[in-house]
Amino acid sequence: MIAQGRKTKPTIAVVGDYGVERPTHKATQKALEHAVQPPLRFEWLATESAEQMDDAELASYAGLLIAPGSPYRSMVGALRAIRVAREQGVPLLGTCGGFQHVAIEFVRDVLGIAEAEHEESSPDARELAVTRLPGSLADQEHEVFFAPGSRVAAIYGASAAVEPFFCSFGLSPEYRSRIVDCGLVVSGFGTDGAARVLEIPEHQFFIATLYVPQARYKPESPHPLVRAFVAAATARN
Repeated sequence: MIAQGRKTKPTIAVVGDYGVERPTHKATQKALEHAVQPPLRFEWLATESAEQMDDAELASYAGLLIAPGSPYRSMVGALRAIRVAREQGVPLLGTCGGFQHVAIEFVRDVLGIAEAEHEESSPDARELAVTRLPGSLADQEHEVFFAPGSRVAAIYGASAAVEPFFCSFGLSPEYRSRIVDCGLVVSGFGTDGAARVLEIPEHQFFIATLYVPQARYKPESPHPLVRAFVAAATARN
């Protein structure tokens, strides 16, 4: 179901600007169609619509999936949804652009660096929380290694997995230790040790992946991260 800006409870909101031509959006749609079961529902929420909603409206969703496909039409809307999920315990899964904006929101609102930006949309900004990767990961599969004892490792039941990537930007190394010190843990790594998964261990469910797990969708076996996110959203309502 694709209902831009319409809210029905209990519902997962897929925060992003849906484009039927985007492979990652089609994969997200298909993955949720098979993972979400009644009475839980899901719908797409345009970032511009999220910008106009107050915190209580956003917090009333069962879960928030911050979709791939940035730059978003409204960065403010995407960041608002992420902040509400982080502050009010709403289960959140961010993938690709969602990972990048989870990092930006944390740097802005927790570290207090309000001018933090994304190099793709603001290349000349003084404070870049998200920067171009040394080598693009777009349209490639790469191995991701999970930190022992992390939530993401428990969800996979494994120490590593091969996942599909669609991006060329990631967490700036300059901010890594600072966000970790404030509670946003790097729990997944590339072969070069760079951040691939972020999580807040104390949160009910707050995980962001630089890769797009829903692109590994199979009708007979939903991705473990998608399945765990949907279970957390179901448990909240």
